Amino acid sequence: MSYAVAALYKFAPLPDAAALRPALEALCARLDVCGTLLVAPEGVNGTLAGAPDAIDDLLRELGGEALLGARFEGAEVKRSTAAERPFGRLKVKLKREIVTLGDPLADPARRTGARVAAEDWNALIGRGDVVLVDVRNRFEVAMGSFPGAIDPETARFSEFPRFAAERLSDAKDRTVAMFCTGGIRCEKASAHLLAQGFTDVRQLDGGVLRYLETVAPADSLWRGDCFVFDRRLALGEGLEERPREDVDV
Repeated sequence: MSYAVAALYKFAPLPDAAALRPALEALCARLDVCGTLLVAPEGVNGTLAGAPDAIDDLLRELGGEALLGARFEGAEVKRSTAAERPFGRLKVKLKREIVTLGDPLADPARRTGARVAAEDWNALIGRGDVVLVDVRNRFEVAMGSFPGAIDPETARFSEFPRFAAERLSDAKDRTVAMFCTGGIRCEKASAHLLAQGFTDVRQLDGGVLRYLETVAPADSLWRGDCFVFDRRLALGEGLEERPREDVDV
């Protein structure tokens, strides 16, 4: 069986997050999907895998009035495939944040950096005045990145505010372009920078995964592989699954 994989997130006010968690868990269990889904007052975030029809049903029902309704409209969803079951079990968790940053002023549902389409990314980062920042953790950066990007050298995303205060303080009036795997960390990080007074913050829409899916290999500026948090470990151009034995984490 080939598994369909959906990486999804949406920042939206969910004051009923605690009440939603058991309903979301029941939906995932009924559809026999595996993976992790986080729900918090700021939105939902997760990567889930299952039969292709089950993933289609999952995405449709998440946007149904019985669950998230209009609050799921415009959710970021990236589909890929896996030859083997990519997760051992299902986990649906209630969290304080769907991606932990620890800055109460960072509110992606209200304001984030300008989204830059994958097709326009090369032109942006080719400009000499742009500060290019890889928002991911150091072990992800080691597997692949865009040449010239600043590595925050973080072990976890919650260290990003310290990095920004120490190494980006002189870039508040410059164009800061950021990227991450699927876009969620950039949304939160860009909201943080804007709250700190940065004036021109931009983010790769859909993250590296959208870029690898969209930009032809001959035009791609990406070098290396893109780490993903499941048993596939890494994806390459066109979101092709890398053989596990070829990946050095």
